[in-house]
Amino acid sequence: MSTPRKSNRPLRPPQKKSEPIEILDRRDPPRRGPRAGGQEGHDEDAQPRRPDAHLNADPRGPRARDGRAGGRPKGEGNAASRPDAHQSALGRTDRSERAPRPQNARGQGGGRNAPTTLTEPERLQKVLAQAGVASRREIEELVVAGRISVNGLPASLGQKIGPGDRVKLNGKLIPLRFAQRSPRVLIYHKPEGEIVSRDDPEGRPTVFERLPMLRKGRWLAVGRLDFNTSGLLLFTNDGDLANRLMHPRYELDREYAVRLLGELTEEQAKSLIDGIQLEDGPARFNSLRDEGGEGANHWYRVTLSEGRNREVRRMFEAVGLTVSRLMRVRYGPVELPARLKRGMWMEMSEADACTLAGVPVPQRRPDEREKRPPKLHHTTPRPR
Repeated sequence: MSTPRKSNRPLRPPQKKSEPIEILDRRDPPRRGPRAGGQEGHDEDAQPRRPDAHLNADPRGPRARDGRAGGRPKGEGNAASRPDAHQSALGRTDRSERAPRPQNARGQGGGRNAPTTLTEPERLQKVLAQAGVASRREIEELVVAGRISVNGLPASLGQKIGPGDRVKLNGKLIPLRFAQRSPRVLIYHKPEGEIVSRDDPEGRPTVFERLPMLRKGRWLAVGRLDFNTSGLLLFTNDGDLANRLMHPRYELDREYAVRLLGELTEEQAKSLIDGIQLEDGPARFNSLRDEGGEGANHWYRVTLSEGRNREVRRMFEAVGLTVSRLMRVRYGPVELPARLKRGMWMEMSEADACTLAGVPVPQRRPDEREKRPPKLHHTTPRPR
């Protein structure tokens, strides 16, 4: 019979074999079940919670603070005694339990600089007019002429387009912005001797030669003034606003200062208020006020709600009087500033332009430059 080989290992107290310990971040201690004899035992697979558990590694289990073996520290089950109790007291939650970040109605983040992009389709005429391509009426003429295409196909009147559509004018792609932007409005004091047109066969100077250049779009004239008529003329880069100011259904008043060779009688003034017949239909003044004068020249203030070609001059000619000077001093709610001299222009503030267009004013931080009065620009015609 062979003698068992003696081991060189030091003697250790016998321990109960246990399965490998899996480290878990448990919030609540496991439940304890009753053992034989009615005594409560401890969970063999639980990870020690106290940071000094390795110093108290007794085979009988961790010791309580009062010296009893096999128990837990006093108050272990209370959440306030855990090492991370200060985090719970501050209301810190788990990353997986945090509420999602709030979003606005358009699905974007709620930040101050979050873009507001319009994703719903809009009518072709409206989108192109807002982009400053042309007025709505001009765009309709371009569509009928087949000069506008959408995604490679000829466009149709009333067609709706969205951000993913490609619109071309005469084969050239038009960059469209579906994000809301503030319109720009210029107030210009037109002198006599300029024509409100981009191209003139006679080569006369145009009002567009004095305006600032735009990076995108173009300036649209709100109404027209005759070659020999001076006064207030509005320009905008928003075709929708231009249509809003010019369309007859809005009935915006135009006020003119008129100098006549002679003086009106009561019968003539009454006929101009009641209405007279012109070649292109009836016409009437909304108001007529005598402003006085000296010698043969007499001044009057008149208002009307339409802007037909040479309408004011033709109305006075119909009663036998000649207009020697005509100046527009007001267009709707916009008046000609007294400090704006002939040939000068100024840009309307963003808030006033948005109010004129009926769109909300963008909420931005107050700028010191906006508090200053609008700057007047002395202009000279650009070389052709």
